[in-house]
Order: sequence, then structure tokens, then C-alpha cells
Amino acid sequence: MQFPLSEEHRLIQQTAREFADHEIAPVADKHNREGKFPAELVKRMGELGFLGMLVPETYGGNGVGNFGLVVALEEVNRVCASTGVTMSVQNSLVCAPIVHWGNEALKHKYLPKLATGEMLGAYALSEPGSGSDAAGLVASAVKDGDSYVLNGTKNFITSGAEADIVIAMVRTDPAQKTRGITAFIVERDWKGFHVGRKEDKMGLRSSSTVQLSFEDLRVPAANVLGEIGIGFKIALHTLDGGRIGIASQAVGIAQACLDASVRYAEEREAFGQQIGKFQAMQWKLADMATRLEAARLLVYNAARLKDQGEPHAKEASMAKLFASEMANAAARDAVQIHGGAGYLEDFPVERYFRDARITEIYEGTSEIQRIVIARHLLNLR
Repeated sequence: MQFPLSEEHRLIQQTAREFADHEIAPVADKHNREGKFPAELVKRMGELGFLGMLVPETYGGNGVGNFGLVVALEEVNRVCASTGVTMSVQNSLVCAPIVHWGNEALKHKYLPKLATGEMLGAYALSEPGSGSDAAGLVASAVKDGDSYVLNGTKNFITSGAEADIVIAMVRTDPAQKTRGITAFIVERDWKGFHVGRKEDKMGLRSSSTVQLSFEDLRVPAANVLGEIGIGFKIALHTLDGGRIGIASQAVGIAQACLDASVRYAEEREAFGQQIGKFQAMQWKLADMATRLEAARLLVYNAARLKDQGEPHAKEASMAKLFASEMANAAARDAVQIHGGAGYLEDFPVERYFRDARITEIYEGTSEIQRIVIARHLLNLR
């Protein structure tokens, strides 16, 4: 099925596809094996405008919006999900909340450098004791003159090892739960900012995931994002956009699984004929392609609603839930279609299988997505 893209979105798609095929693809497997962060590719994404897609032109971005972003993200993730998640975080979890909640001073200070890739950002919500229960975070900020002193630990921070700034959610009022959380923009070079070891992960091996700790870290009050006490609201609003980004990542991974499976089914022979002529293989491919198209349409719809300023939390969760579970099913079938070869690093479906797994976990597990969807259906918000 061909979704009717505008001329602008077709150009974005073509540019992202050429970048993915010609510049990412040749090094993706090597980066995966070495666990190497794709710094040069991130620099190129900045040059191509892929890191400031949600940033208005006034602040140095291109402002193409969420629909343009998901079109580009699918192409990048089709080739390398590690590079794709770096792009998604920079746009959805870092630039977007500053655009939406930042004052003019913060926008002018950070957005131009983030949009070009001169600065890289990270989003710090999860902690060792609070993942899905985000409101249970304990990292604290205490007012001291015209600054806040931050203490605490943040867990599983994507791009945390390379980030120049971090949007950190911390507790400013221990007597409150969701209303006691505030968002701060924290700079890496400030005293008391510590980066822990890089996690050794199942997938996304060339994307860094680290623990961050704040030890008497002094943050100017001017770096409060939004207002004191609305950090949890900012976090949820930001995650709605982030979930659309991860859903598009899942679509990209699934497209890669389908492409590889079709190629293999046409090339591999067994019992005297191509395996693609066997009904068992055909049905797997048919189901994979059908579910992929359904997921893509869910992603496009959520992005469209967000760009139009319409309510989209339910649709974002639907897209993320369906696309992530679809991607895992596609990766599993892709390995099965490849048989023993699919279990080897020589074939890319092995990497796709590992990379797909995280899409059901980060930026809200499948269980959390079902809760979000059900609450909207039952009007329990």
C-alpha cells in the first residue's frame, strides 16, 4: 500500500533512504560488532537536517514536523536501529520538549546547536528504582539561592555517554508525587555530573546506554524547563512524541526483516525449488507484509494528529504497541525463514532480531501502552 506523501515528504524519504543505504549500511554491522557509537553518522545527520526536524526555522531547525520525522526515521532504522534511536531521542525527547516548554532564552541557547548536531542531548527519567512507575523517582533538587542542587541517579540513559545536555526529571517537592517533579536542562560540564559505565546490551549495541549520577550538581534556576512542579506533565507529553518515534523505529526494523526475507526466499533452494514457492514461507511473508502496512498507517496517523495539535496520546500508544509487537514477530519469522543461517551474524536478521526486542520495552512497555489505551477508552485519565 502506498500512503500518499506530499512532495516535501517524498524528498525527505528519498534523502533519508539514500543516506541510510549509502552511508549507514556499509558500517552498520561493523559498528554493531564493535559497539561503536556512530559519531560521524550523527554529524552527517546534523548536516542533513535530521536532528532538528521538530525545531522551527527560527531556532535553526527545519520544522518539518512529526510526519516528516517518522518518514525519515523509518528509513534510518531500516538499516541501523542504533543510529535510528539516536536520531529519535534527539528530535522527540530533547528538542521537542524544549520547543514546547522552554522559554525564549532556553530555546535560543540550546536549540540551534541541537538542531545541527553541534550538541547532543539525552532524556533522563528512569531511575534504578523507578522505570514504568516514573512518578516514583527519588532524584532530588533543593533550592539554594538562584540555583538548585541536584542529587540522584538516572538509569538506562540513551546517548548519555555522549550527551552535552540532559533533560532530567527530579523531585523538587518530596511531599507531592506527580506534582512534585520538575524538569531541568543539565549540562555535562557542570561539576557533579558523572557518567557511569556503558551497559552491555542485547541489541542497539552501537547506541550508548549509561547510568548518570548527580552529586551536589548546581543548576541555575534559569535552566528549569517549563515551571516548577510540572515536570511529570512534561515527561508524559514528551513520551507521547517519543512513542511515535519508537513506533517508526519498529516499522523500519520490520521493513528490513521483510526485505531480507523476500530476498532469501527467492535465492535459497530446498527440495529442488526456491523456498519462496512453499506455502509455509509465503504465508509468513504475507502476514509480515500485512502487519507492517497496518503498523505504518498507525504511526502515520499518530504523527499527523500530533502535527495538527490534536489529542494523540491514545493513538501514539496504539502505534507503539502494535508496531513494536509486529516488529518482534517479523524478526522472529525472518530468522525462521533463514533457518540456521538466520542464527548467524553473517546474516543481518540476527541483528534485527536483537534490536527489535527493545521496542516493546523502552519509552513505555507494551503493558504500559495497554494501560494508557484502556484508560482513554474508559475515560479514566
